[in-house]
Amino acid sequence: MADAPQHRLGELMEQSNPPFEEVMSCVFGIETHETRAYLVLCEQPGSTIEELAATLERDRSTVNRSLSTLRDRGLVRRDRRLLDGGGDIYQYTALALPDAKELLHEALDAWTATVHDVIDDFDAQ
Repeated sequence: MADAPQHRLGELMEQSNPPFEEVMSCVFGIETHETRAYLVLCEQPGSTIEELAATLERDRSTVNRSLSTLRDRGLVRRDRRLLDGGGDIYQYTALALPDAKELLHEALDAWTATVHDVIDDFDAQ
């Protein structure tokens, strides 16, 4: 597993009504194009890198890196499918949106608890 996500929650605090995609990017510490890849996979489960690259209009290596990050965050799973003519191919499926929303809530709750602890533990010098 890769390093823990670097939350960018401060960016959210600067906006009064951030769009869902921005919330997802900031909370999970992912880039906007990675959030877009996740949302496309929600609509097109079982997509291959080639299919996603075409839909997202990005090169395969960029899509591959995005999928790797999303897998590290637990937002995407990869399944290997054997081809009839031999060989195999990987297909990617997004974590169901309600489950991703639950992860968002958990991450925000953990961050809020940490901030409350910092406030409670502060002693004026």
